[in-house]
Amino acid sequence: MAARSVWAKHDRDADGWLPLWRHMADSAAVSGRLWDEWVPGQVRRLIADTLPGDADDARRLVVWLAATHDIGKATPAFACQVEELADSMRKAGLEMRLQKQMADRKLAPHGLAGQMLLQQWLMERHGWPKPATLQFTIVVGGHHGVPPSQSDIHELKVHRGLLRTRGCEDAWRGVQDELLDAAAEACGVRERLADWRQVKLPQPVQVLLTALVIVADWIASNPELFPYFPGERSSDPERVEAAWRGLNLPRPWAAVEPEEKPEDLFTARFELPVGARIRPVQEEAVRMARDMAEPGLMVIEAPMGEGKTEAALAVAEIFAARSGAGGCFVALPTMATGNAMFPRLLKWLDRLPDERAGAGAHSVFLAHSKAALNKDFAELMRTGRRPVAGIDQDGADDAWAHRADERTASAELIAHHWLRGRKKGMLSSFAVGTIDQLLFAGLKSRHLALRHLAVAGKVVVIDEVHAYDTYMSSYLDRVLSWLGAYGVPVVVLSATLPARRRRELVEAYAGGKEQDAGFASVQTADGYPLLTGVAPGASPQLSAPGASGRGTDVEVERLDDDVAKLADRLADELREGGCALVVRNTVARVHEAAAHLRERFGDDRITVAHARFLDLDRADNDARLLATFGPPEKVVELQGRRPDEAHIVVASQVVEQSLDIDFDLLVTDLAPVDLVLQRMGRLHRHQRGEQQSDRPPRLRTARCLITGVDWEASMPWPVRGSHTVYRTHPLLRSLAVLEPHLNGTAETGHIVRLPDHISPLVQEAYGSEAAGPPQWRETMQRARDEHEQHRIQQRTKAEAFLLNKAGRPGKALVGWVEAGVGDVEDTRGGKAQVRDIRETLEVLVLQRRADGTLATLPWLSEDRGGLELPTGAVPDSRLARIAAACGLRLPYEFADPRRLDQAIDELEAECVEAWQAKESHWLAGELVLILDDQCRTRLAGFDLHYTRSDGLEVHRAE
Repeated sequence: MAARSVWAKHDRDADGWLPLWRHMADSAAVSGRLWDEWVPGQVRRLIADTLPGDADDARRLVVWLAATHDIGKATPAFACQVEELADSMRKAGLEMRLQKQMADRKLAPHGLAGQMLLQQWLMERHGWPKPATLQFTIVVGGHHGVPPSQSDIHELKVHRGLLRTRGCEDAWRGVQDELLDAAAEACGVRERLADWRQVKLPQPVQVLLTALVIVADWIASNPELFPYFPGERSSDPERVEAAWRGLNLPRPWAAVEPEEKPEDLFTARFELPVGARIRPVQEEAVRMARDMAEPGLMVIEAPMGEGKTEAALAVAEIFAARSGAGGCFVALPTMATGNAMFPRLLKWLDRLPDERAGAGAHSVFLAHSKAALNKDFAELMRTGRRPVAGIDQDGADDAWAHRADERTASAELIAHHWLRGRKKGMLSSFAVGTIDQLLFAGLKSRHLALRHLAVAGKVVVIDEVHAYDTYMSSYLDRVLSWLGAYGVPVVVLSATLPARRRRELVEAYAGGKEQDAGFASVQTADGYPLLTGVAPGASPQLSAPGASGRGTDVEVERLDDDVAKLADRLADELREGGCALVVRNTVARVHEAAAHLRERFGDDRITVAHARFLDLDRADNDARLLATFGPPEKVVELQGRRPDEAHIVVASQVVEQSLDIDFDLLVTDLAPVDLVLQRMGRLHRHQRGEQQSDRPPRLRTARCLITGVDWEASMPWPVRGSHTVYRTHPLLRSLAVLEPHLNGTAETGHIVRLPDHISPLVQEAYGSEAAGPPQWRETMQRARDEHEQHRIQQRTKAEAFLLNKAGRPGKALVGWVEAGVGDVEDTRGGKAQVRDIRETLEVLVLQRRADGTLATLPWLSEDRGGLELPTGAVPDSRLARIAAACGLRLPYEFADPRRLDQAIDELEAECVEAWQAKESHWLAGELVLILDDQCRTRLAGFDLHYTRSDGLEVHRAE
């Protein structure tokens, strides 16, 4: 029969092939297994609610679309690619030209061709009106990651001979209809098509259907699971069962709604000490989650150290049980905060019940570009099964499969072998990652539907939401609008959230209008801590739980921006011992202060922390900070006690988030007020003795010295580097709201009271009312005008690739990601699409020793230092992995395009040719910065010096 001659897959090396009918059957079977065993209930319900036959219709629709997705391969434009197989089709009566005679065949990619064939079949054989067809057939058209545009459709209509050879139209049409008729019969949809004709599929449902077809296609296209052979048998159950067993996809989480009291729930999940009480904000979060009519968005605002993360996870458990979410994604600002969160998530998962008896393994993923270097995630990768070979047919290289040393059987939590890589990792049930992974869901890009499927079945937790500028917030708001459309439960966390931003988040998710009175109340609410809850399409509810009783009175005062005066003041404050934290806004200021303080106090009493350390060194820095200045019980466990002598940590913004560290004294550069308050959260963070009696007598009162400002100017003026990092307007507003406390004219004198003053200071600094002395007003207004212009520019720039909001039900996804960015990756270049940053270089830092050999830097911990790397061959896996962990991002001096190009040219000239081999999975394509035996080099006109104590220093070459 002609239909059985149509081919779908071909292996040029083995000369094996797979008939189209077989691949259609395989894909249909896989999609059914996915629907029954892998798709979260939250996604299944969303699709089912749009169809007249509910869940039964939804399953039939998914299976049918998977079965028909490759019908476009039954066209001359596709079939001509393999002459031997094409000739067999010609012998069966399907005439076609040679491939070289079809120069225009690229106008008929098989996805678009399939969309048009399915549309014609619905119209001609089932009487569908044309407008009703496109919302279904666009799923077929978009199954390779980009739904066709109107121009794509128009061009193929003009070149109809690509669908059916002229003069042989009837034979081609007969085969196409036969395959589609068989698929409709096998999938049980023939009798449902008449009812579906009246359906208007919401765009979110079209997106999810597309994503499910993509996943089914990728699995069914894997020759290790579904071998190629042209056999005549129907798709037997044994073939599908063997493939599914080999894939072994973990089922989604089936959450059990906790019924215990909040304090019992927190004790069970988070190892609270015996007799410890949960915080009021945690108790209220559980109550609000239980009282909401349906899961939606919850914004939790509470001070630093109040247990917001634990509250969010408890809420996620309740929301998941009620919504059918099959997992959870926690989004954080940086890789460092993601790495810090990952083990906390794993501990929570270890205690998390699942309503299915013997639920088996849960898939877990760490979603950032250096996840494979994370110890906890690497261990999970080792517990996964050995990966299968073929991954997807679109050329998406799954480097994770090569980077894992996977030999043991599945464990309770695993990094599943198939759910890895930049396109599939987020499909794991549980994930921690940078905010970029969430923002990518608002970026027009290839395979965007997969990113939507990845979040549509989860509860999403967004931490530190105040940390995102206008550019990133544009993407976040758009993603929230889609999450609301999907009915995805979301928990947003912040210690320092401006009221207007709170309202914007709620409106974006719930689809509120600016004039809605209910949303106006979200902005005027002044409680703190504060909880805001809203379900999609509903009015918000607010709750201000009582304070926990924890509080710190921080004395604030000015300090001249002079390193000599800084040293004098620290010497005076620390003469009885103690630990001080000095936070600078730029790495150059960190280095300047550290150098001067070392001269005064000695090298062993100064620690430096910033982002310009190798990945391995930075991880060690964080571990040392926690062991030395962390919670008392952790310090005792890891080190025994805090330093006996005075010690000073000089750091950049890396200490603002994720590190639970505690100091006796704080000196900070002026920053936006929310960040100043975050830094104050590292001051007297823990109780050390009764009434802080374990601290030196002079430092038992928390004190913050604010510097980085010319206090003698007619209007105090922040140092230049701070303007570069934060812009002038937020700095001046911070000065204005802190000025009464610095002058002692505030109601509390020189005291900033935490947490009582957090929200008032933030709301005043980010509000629209005038602030500061009258003589400052003109300067501040100019700064505001400049800042607003910058925000407009950011918003306009973000619009270039920003996904549209979901359209009306029934409107097809034609051109959904048109004019997008193509593929997007979790790299610096990819992040530049969702963050307003200039692309910089990441390099691996190695040393050329005096004898000419190449080695890792000598001091690296855990026996990783001073290891020689071969230059004539690919290093072994362990050595290559260590070298790959020596990554460092070059600073802003190299962000200028001309300087960037020069640096790339110089680094490429030093590349090790043997490391570019295909099997060098860790090192191929990486840029290597080679230091001399004194750890120095010159790059693009700058002198670079790297030390274990100070990280990378950069100076313009003389």
